[in-house]
Amino acid sequence: MPDNLTVANATVLLVEDHRQLAETVLDFLASVGFQVDYAADGLSGLHLASSNNYDAIVLDIMLPGMDGMALCQTLRQDKAIATPIIMLTARDQLDDKLQGFQHGADDYLVKPFDLPELAARLVALIRRQRGELSPGQLQVGDLVLDPATLSVTRENTLIQLSPTCFRILKILMRESPKLVTREMLEQELWGDMMPDSDSLRSHLYKLRQAVDKPFALPLLHTVPGQGFKLVPPPSR
Repeated sequence: MPDNLTVANATVLLVEDHRQLAETVLDFLASVGFQVDYAADGLSGLHLASSNNYDAIVLDIMLPGMDGMALCQTLRQDKAIATPIIMLTARDQLDDKLQGFQHGADDYLVKPFDLPELAARLVALIRRQRGELSPGQLQVGDLVLDPATLSVTRENTLIQLSPTCFRILKILMRESPKLVTREMLEQELWGDMMPDSDSLRSHLYKLRQAVDKPFALPLLHTVPGQGFKLVPPPSR
């Protein structure tokens, strides 16, 4: 089993009412080194999450007693609990995912899912919470990109990006704090198959809206006539 599917001494709470799925997840996570507790309903999950200091919680949405959305929101209202939460659900609509994030989820995994992907996402969340970087992760200031899980966070907030914006950000983070010219970006993104319109400008606008606008200090800078660079804010 790959070493990057677990974190030392990591404890996880699984809240899932489907017994067969729960047993499969429990067995796999234990096999790769996680210590896992289990609850079959929302109220039991709330009790365990409130009385134990878990590294992460895997939370189904459709639960008896208290559903996953309500449980997630209740935990987030307790300032003493900052445990990362992965929502586990059969719902694959954008509105459902956004609702999960609005209730305080850190990540979202749709059933059916691959068990190694769940483990990899847990590792990424736990290492982020501990202030560690996974192999291959890129960081500029408080912005973190994880190629393994295709996730981007800033100030521990998950940022949703299109595939092209993700690729642009990865290039800029890889080269940071050096300047990346427009030509370098276009060549790496599209090679000789350049789009007809000025797609790069549009993607950079969307990227800036996602990674800079909601936060106090900008990271993405335009150097007129030269290109772009991603620069961490000065230390205070």
